[in-house]
Amino acid sequence: MARNKYPEETVKLILDAATHLFVEKGYDATSLQDIINETKLSKGAIYHHFSSKEEIFEAIFHRIGEENTTALAKVRDDPSLNGLEKLRAIFKAALFNANQSLMLTVTPCLLDNPRFLAMQIAQLYQIVAPRFIRPILQQGIDDGSIQAENPGELAEAIMVLSNVWLNPLVSMTDEAGMRNRCETFNKLLQGVGISRLLDDEMIDGYLGYCKPRHTA
Repeated sequence: MARNKYPEETVKLILDAATHLFVEKGYDATSLQDIINETKLSKGAIYHHFSSKEEIFEAIFHRIGEENTTALAKVRDDPSLNGLEKLRAIFKAALFNANQSLMLTVTPCLLDNPRFLAMQIAQLYQIVAPRFIRPILQQGIDDGSIQAENPGELAEAIMVLSNVWLNPLVSMTDEAGMRNRCETFNKLLQGVGISRLLDDEMIDGYLGYCKPRHTA
């Protein structure tokens, strides 16, 4: 494949190969040379598009993020649901989306990789909270299904709690610990007017992520 003739196809080949390797071997155990071998591209072709393994991961992260926003928009824009129903549905859609399992597989421990943690938090503040969670909270406040105030700030708080505190990539815990986190999360939100956001199915989904991960 010529390096510059089909750049989009080359980038897709690199990202697909890297994703496969990250799933199979783990991020830390995958080298840039592994990606070169998998794609059968020259080192120069790889470096023409990406300067490092970290930059390849960032591109995978953003590609998954774009796919996720499409799925979340369908929930946000569903006219058949009230605000609370949408909030529960969007959490369920995010938790059980195939990309969620993929991200939990390919992403290294975020406490050991603050650059990747910062990427995730930035996405929460810049995209997920303002574009999806805040309008859903506002709808719930307007239709009476959510008894809360300050939807913008509340959206940010919910996203940080659910994507940092409940995220096993930040701080792994056992099943008992995760269940306690989920129940505490529900009680905290109950206190600000959101009734039992995580149901039993979603809590079981979180418990399913309390498993050993790839190690280098």
